[in-house]
Amino acid sequence: MKLTVFWRWWIAGTTSHLGSAVGGLALPLTALTVLHATAFEMGLITAAGYLAYLLISLPAGVIVQRLPLRGMQVALDLVRVLAIASVPLAWWLDALTVAQLVAVSLVVSFANVLFDVANQTFLPEIVPAAQLQARNSLTSGTHAATALGGPSLGGFAVQLLGAVPTLLVDAVSYLISAVLLRTLPARRVVRPAERPPMATMIREGWHFVLRHPIIGPAMWVATVANFVNGAMHALVPYYLLRELGASPLLVGVLVASDGLGALLGAALTTWFTDRVGTARGLLIAAFVAVPSTLLIPLGTGIAGYLAFAVGSTILAVSIVVLSVTTRTYRMLASPPELLSRVIATVKFVSWGAIPLGSLLAGALAGVVSARTTLLIFGALTVLSPVIYLSTPIRRLRDLPLDDTAREPAEARV
Repeated sequence: MKLTVFWRWWIAGTTSHLGSAVGGLALPLTALTVLHATAFEMGLITAAGYLAYLLISLPAGVIVQRLPLRGMQVALDLVRVLAIASVPLAWWLDALTVAQLVAVSLVVSFANVLFDVANQTFLPEIVPAAQLQARNSLTSGTHAATALGGPSLGGFAVQLLGAVPTLLVDAVSYLISAVLLRTLPARRVVRPAERPPMATMIREGWHFVLRHPIIGPAMWVATVANFVNGAMHALVPYYLLRELGASPLLVGVLVASDGLGALLGAALTTWFTDRVGTARGLLIAAFVAVPSTLLIPLGTGIAGYLAFAVGSTILAVSIVVLSVTTRTYRMLASPPELLSRVIATVKFVSWGAIPLGSLLAGALAGVVSARTTLLIFGALTVLSPVIYLSTPIRRLRDLPLDDTAREPAEARV
């Protein structure tokens, strides 16, 4: 039976996310075990992997609106294939450096920004509005499953083959994704008689997000979470390998606890928000994230491993509830002609915080320790529930949707 457009889109994303989960462990382990990177260098590599969200997220929304989605996504997958494959090639030539890992992370981050904005813009075109929450939960659950299996598989592969050869799994996954996406129908790009300047289009999306009473605060909550996540992305492999003394295989298993939590969160989000309400669900998830983040860097030895696994699992559940609920709401509450720019604006602000958190954490860990740095960043998560309590969300059961959400952009901005 021929697969529908959605399922081909889903398989492509699942394949590349599994490869990315493997590569996401193999790349930092390459830096740590092959190049003996310092905490600050780990911060640089992680920051480079997200820097593009600061540099091109805003124009990405306009670019995605103007270009064919399918062709652009296929090209971006191929760019990521070449970038990742360059690492094993340089290693075999005995020319691999930390600078190259930073450059590869930067190239992949630029491709990721454009690809992710295009991917989220494409979903509402192939899924009815009534199914968006379920489809978003499915994709989050799938990503969680790959995040659960990927690091464990990556840790095993690194233990067996070495960190650098394992990166080839990531490169192949992007190649498979490109082949599958090539089979999707091309979106017809409407060529307006008069094309507004890019700055004007960016400003429309920016103003819509900042003036919206729900989407705006949700963006700032995501910014806090991603600032802390930036620190964790930079320091967790370093902390587990250098300070807790875990093997590469155990690092993969422990990092996979995040995937387990994300899988649970994806499975429970719709059930949970149906019972407590979408607005209340956001508040509860924001409060739960605080103690779970602080638990992650506590303890030593087996107690430290358990604290990390339990804290990561609970944190991931809360983050998925926040992510799925707010992402679905953005898709429903944003005018269709503004959606790609709304997504790009949110990514610019919230994901742009990741490289800042990574750089600051890498520098701070060199002065104190990775454990202390993770505790300091974890304490910042208290800002998330404070932000939500300062908005109308504190008085609501569910996030509001009304007819004004579908007015033309010109009437809203």
